[in-house]
Amino acid sequence: MRIIAKTDVGRVRSSNQDSYAAGEFRNGVAWAVVCDGMGGYAGGNIASSTAVKYISERITAAYRENMESSSIKNLLVTAIKNANYEIFDAAKESEELQGMGTTVVAALMTDNTVYVAHAGDSRAYLVTQDGIQRLTRDHSIVQTMLENGEITEEEAMKHPKRNLITRALGVEEELKVDFTEENTDSQSVLLLATDGLSNYVEDASILQIVRDNFGADYASLLVDLANENGGGDNITVVGISE
Repeated sequence: MRIIAKTDVGRVRSSNQDSYAAGEFRNGVAWAVVCDGMGGYAGGNIASSTAVKYISERITAAYRENMESSSIKNLLVTAIKNANYEIFDAAKESEELQGMGTTVVAALMTDNTVYVAHAGDSRAYLVTQDGIQRLTRDHSIVQTMLENGEITEEEAMKHPKRNLITRALGVEEELKVDFTEENTDSQSVLLLATDGLSNYVEDASILQIVRDNFGADYASLLVDLANENGGGDNITVVGISE
C-alpha cells in the first residue's frame, strides 16, 4: 500500500485544527483517520487531536489479519463512539473546552475492499477507472438542503451555512456513526479529506488530479488547488492506494 498525506492551514485561518494519522499493517492493509476540529483555538485542536490519537490507537491495537467485515465495522464504529465519550467528558470538565467537537472519517483499505466510518462533513472518496465515488454523506445543513432540492451542487459549495454540521464528536454524549464498505481494484485510490478541500475543489477536479498524478504527490496538488480557489479553511488530504 502507498500512503500520501498533506495538511495545510489554508489562506485565512490562523491555526490548523485538522488532525490526521495513517499507517499500514504487515499484511498489506492500510488505515487512516482524518478529523476537523471546532470550538475555538484550543478546543478545536484538542478535539481533533484527541479523536485521531484515540481512534488510531484502537485500530492498531485491535485489528487482526483476516477480520470479517462485521468485525471491522464494529472496530471502527466503536473506536469513534468511544472517542466521542472522551471528548464529551473533557468538554464537561473544562469551561474553556465547552463547545468543542470534531468531525471524523476513519477507514481501512485491503486489496479488494474499503471500509469507512464517519460523522460530520469530512469525506471519503473512491477514485477508480470508472470515475469518482463519494463514500460518505455530509452530516450538514447544506447537505439536507441539497437533498431536498433547495439548492444545487454549485450553490452548496458557496453557501454561507456550508460549515454548519449536524453531527460531530464531543457535542452530545451519544453519537450516530455511519458505515459503508465498497469493493476496489488495484487501480483504486481511497481519498480522505476535510471540508477545506471539498468546499473549494469540485469532485471532477479531484478526479482529474488523482488520475493524472497517480504515481506522484496528488495530495499536495489538491491542497495547492484548494488554496488557489480561496483556501478559506484548513485543508487535509490522505490518499491510500496499492
